[in-house]
Parts: sequence; structure tokens; C-alpha cells
Amino acid sequence: QVQLVESGGGLVQAGGSLRLSCAASGRAFGISHMAWFRQAPGKEREFVATINWRSDTIYYADSVKGRFTISRDNAKNMVYLQMNSLKPEDSAVYYCAATRSGSYYRPPKKEDEYDSWGQGTQVTVSS
Repeated sequence: QVQLVESGGGLVQAGGSLRLSCAASGRAFGISHMAWFRQAPGKEREFVATINWRSDTIYYADSVKGRFTISRDNAKNMVYLQMNSLKPEDSAVYYCAATRSGSYYRPPKKEDEYDSWGQGTQVTVSS
């Protein structure tokens, strides 16, 4: 099993930036895709971004495209989410997720396609 721990959340004003980090430990070898999801109060958890092992297949939700950047460092078993031009509607708990069974040609974007999850980190954007 893979353990995931997120960090970097906090309170920021609209238009500001935050960088989230996710550290993978345990049986991290063989992870094909890592992703970020988020869940706002009263809403379902939603996909934000995913990146494959070689970092050559990256997908973003339309709501964050052009503002967020996902990256990973396999040597350190880390994945990052750089969030710029933050909006109040970006406020949510952000979760890191990982899977070993993602397809290169159809990157996983659904919750049930990931089998390891972190505890989440709160991001609050004030207007």
C-alpha cells in the first residue's frame, strides 16, 4: 500500500498562489499516475489534474486549466500542484491520489480509478 501525505494548503487572497506537495511512501514503486482532486463543502469530490510516471501525459479540469500546474519528481516520490490566480471557488480540501493501473492512452480522471489517497489539505481563497 502507498501512503500519501499532502502539505502546503492555507489561506490566500484571490489572485494569489499556493503550491501543494504530496509525498508518497511505502510501496511507491510502480505508480503509474498521480493526481489531485478537491472537495468543497456540500459538493462531491472532483478531479483537478493528473500526471503519468514519465510526466508526458498531463490532464487538467477545465476549471483550472491555464492556472494550475501539476508536476512530479519520481526520485523523491513527490507530486506538486502549483496554483496561480486563485479564485474563491478554488476553496476546497485538496487530495492527492495514486494508482498503479492507469492507462497511458486513457489517463484516469475518476475517483474509483485511484486506490491510494492522502488525508487532504485545506485551501481557502478569500475574496
